[in-house]
Amino acid sequence: MADHQPVLTVSIVTPDGTVYEDKQATLLVVKTQLGELGIMANHVPVIASLAVDEARIQSVGDSKETEVAVNGGFVEFSNNVATVVADTAELQEDIDVDRAKSAQKRAQDRIDKARAAHDKDEMLRAEVALRRAINRINVAGK
Repeated sequence: MADHQPVLTVSIVTPDGTVYEDKQATLLVVKTQLGELGIMANHVPVIASLAVDEARIQSVGDSKETEVAVNGGFVEFSNNVATVVADTAELQEDIDVDRAKSAQKRAQDRIDKARAAHDKDEMLRAEVALRRAINRINVAGK
């Protein structure tokens, strides 16, 4: 008799729709505001705010993790269903690296201008844009 590995369902959704869904995942790893969180089947229920970082999903029978660039939002887990609700999210293979590098340059230019103008609010917005661009570049490069 084969061993039955417990599984969870993982969904990553944005305001534009579902980016990822897997009904046979064994592990979800996300970066929360307090650090990295790994979720396996039968984990205690949890809700956590997400940082701008990658989400990694391990599926049954797949030796390679699926990586998704997630830009903020939250994760909710209960009854072996994990839902990531993100501001934006992009699968590794869908990331346009040239576009992400252009966004990185634009964000850095905005930071430089905001610093020169002593515009703290604009600098904070530009820093978020820079983190998002760097996150996309890092996920695409793996």
